[in-house]
Amino acid sequence: MKVTAVILAAGQGTRMRSDLPKVMHAVCGQPMIYYAIQAAKAASSETPVVVIGHAADAVKDYVHDSARLVFQEKQLGTGHAVLQAESFLRGKSDYVIVTYADMPLLRAETLSRLVATQGANPGPITLLTVIADDPRGFGRIIRKPDGSVEAILEEAQASPEQLTIQELNVGAYCFSADWLWEALHRIPLSPKGEYYLTDTVELAVKAGLPVQALLLDDPLEAIGINTRIHLSEAEVAMRQRINSAHMLAGVTLINPQMTYIEAGVTIGLDTVIWPNSYLQGGTRIGENCEIGPDSILRDTVTGQNCVVLASVLEGAILEDNVDVGPFAHLRKGAHLCSGVHMGNFGEVKDSTLGPGTKMGHFSYIGNATIGPNVNIGAGTITCNYDGVHKHPTQIGADVFIGSDTMLVAPVELGDRSRTGAGSVVTKNVPEDTLVVGMPARAISRKTKR
Repeated sequence: MKVTAVILAAGQGTRMRSDLPKVMHAVCGQPMIYYAIQAAKAASSETPVVVIGHAADAVKDYVHDSARLVFQEKQLGTGHAVLQAESFLRGKSDYVIVTYADMPLLRAETLSRLVATQGANPGPITLLTVIADDPRGFGRIIRKPDGSVEAILEEAQASPEQLTIQELNVGAYCFSADWLWEALHRIPLSPKGEYYLTDTVELAVKAGLPVQALLLDDPLEAIGINTRIHLSEAEVAMRQRINSAHMLAGVTLINPQMTYIEAGVTIGLDTVIWPNSYLQGGTRIGENCEIGPDSILRDTVTGQNCVVLASVLEGAILEDNVDVGPFAHLRKGAHLCSGVHMGNFGEVKDSTLGPGTKMGHFSYIGNATIGPNVNIGAGTITCNYDGVHKHPTQIGADVFIGSDTMLVAPVELGDRSRTGAGSVVTKNVPEDTLVVGMPARAISRKTKR
């Protein structure tokens, strides 16, 4: 059985009051169209088709090769939008799912149930419905005595009595494919000059074909986004869903309401996340870690048994048993090997700190490669930028860097070398050598045995 999803993403979204296409607004760190595509892929057997229109280039650049794209040149309604996919799909699928890209909370499991319901339906359509107190302008579902759908009644055409109906049309459908492509050509033009997909229900009913409805278990899945208010509602619901999934998988969130975890973040077993922590982008956290409170991890990878307290980590890598903070900043390219300690008010960028290295507070390390078991005293600075170019610093194993040392790159410090407090190192330091002063000069050298 071949199932293909058509995702409608051509609308302008004027009520968002934004230069950004509506479907590109983020929910928990991902554009809302991301969720629509992921759900469609999981519920279907073929690559989804996304119908684009307004601000098509921005949507196209994001979607790239995750779906097939078709352009709706004129915005002539939802029925016309689906019709744009006919050339891709006619004769190539048994069933067609139709969803909207502005419904990020709609689950793949729900779409799969929709397909299964349609598979048992002798008629051509199964649609998704929800029971809700707030109609949000959705059409009311009128049912026949046998439980099948008689009509979708739009709010503007409903009588006062009909407006009390609480079963609403969500806007997700599964069609028998061959019937759909034929029916789309018979949809009448509305007074507004558009072709509405909901009119397919009337076509089926008039032909004596049953239209079935699948009632949502979770009304939150029906949230469609038309305004920034709706966007915030979806954000809260998605964050709760993400946080619940992590807790059920063995992660402790001390205060889920104050923990912000974006879609795509992975967290290992028995890790504890303290309040006011933000885990963003492609962040991956290992087992038995402790993150926060007041920490931001963006596109950062940690090993096991790491501690990050009140710090900001961006594009960093932490191996096992690393502790950071409080008030540390790891920038892109920071790599802390196993057992590294990084104290408060330190900053690392484009640098590797070797296993067991200790970095004191109020230090900056940039464009440096540091060996194992190095002590970096408080206030140490790698002076890596000359105003035009960045220059590297190389520090060997078991080196001791005294407090307030300035390492003027490019410079190398050999194994077991030492700098005195306040040194300004402008030349390479040999192994087993102590340098002091400004500029630093050698005052002693150990003899190798």
